[in-house]
Amino acid sequence: MINIRLLTSELRRELKAPLGLLIQGSYKQTVEELKKIINETKPVKIVAVGDRVSENVIRSGILPNVAIVDSKVMRKPVAPIIFEAEKTFNVSNPAGTLTEEACRAIDEAVNFNGQVKVQVDGEEDLLTLAAVLSAPVGSIVVYGQPRKGIVVVFVTEDSKKKIMDIVNRMEGKDSKG
Repeated sequence: MINIRLLTSELRRELKAPLGLLIQGSYKQTVEELKKIINETKPVKIVAVGDRVSENVIRSGILPNVAIVDSKVMRKPVAPIIFEAEKTFNVSNPAGTLTEEACRAIDEAVNFNGQVKVQVDGEEDLLTLAAVLSAPVGSIVVYGQPRKGIVVVFVTEDSKKKIMDIVNRMEGKDSKG
């Protein structure tokens, strides 16, 4: 069974482009725009991926259902975010990979009725893909676009298909080696 997916150099380049709506601007501008989107679309679930995004969203008064963090910003250690989660998952997900363990935890997290924190040992960037695949249609997944702003992925059948295509193009590796 393939239970680790590895990012290829071709996909690494492809994933530098936003997977959804890019909201550019300062912290204040991006969260104000995000608040408008949330008020208009009334998402089923809100998933924040990344420490800076999760912190900014929470600080602005938006409570995500799931915060996926690794206690790093631009690969530099930062203080863990303060998030009153009813449940916390601690998972391992090395840089450039999607592990089965992390994907299962995210699936459980987005289907939990309450606030959940997924603390990642490794890197959470690619877990955006798992979040889109696991979140119910009508949800939003928010992540940071370095030095640009934030990206809002509207979870639809189409966005799930697009993400599944990306995951299927990742290299599979058996966890035994």
